[in-house]
Amino acid sequence: MEEVYLLLGSNLGDRAVLLKQALSLIRVRAGRVRSSSSVYETEPWDASPELPFLNIAVCIETAHEPMHLISVLLDIESELGRERDGSFNAPRTIDIDILLFGNRMIDEPALQVPHPRMHLRRFVLLPLDEIAHAVVHPVLGKTVGQLLNTCIDKLAVDIYKPLKSIAPDQ
Repeated sequence: MEEVYLLLGSNLGDRAVLLKQALSLIRVRAGRVRSSSSVYETEPWDASPELPFLNIAVCIETAHEPMHLISVLLDIESELGRERDGSFNAPRTIDIDILLFGNRMIDEPALQVPHPRMHLRRFVLLPLDEIAHAVVHPVLGKTVGQLLNTCIDKLAVDIYKPLKSIAPDQ
């Protein structure tokens, strides 16, 4: 079993319901959810006029190998209405990114781990810091907490008060 950190995000449709549905499907198909962060509302990265995202970080324990896990996660996205048109940062019903996969470093066309831009984005680091403050980035050699403290991204990332959390497996 391997510890894997994911980031879930949604900015189309009923964002909170989509996050709950994605987390439920992850529990069934990908692995046991060990912990999840608070739910955050975040400005879109590219400052477009689209709705803000809801984001959560999740730690799962999985027996899947990385390429199989990404396939499972992409299937979940598709099932929840995610349409990929090739555009970067497009609005989406659900987005599930693998941030860290144990201490592995993966560089495949379909999967780069650690996520290549996670250290640049507060909307990733703030929720991840809640559940993985002392986890060390295997390439940068810094903890998630250190990466958050040095992140220069200034986009708004705030606790989403209508839905503060989505409970992990009991």
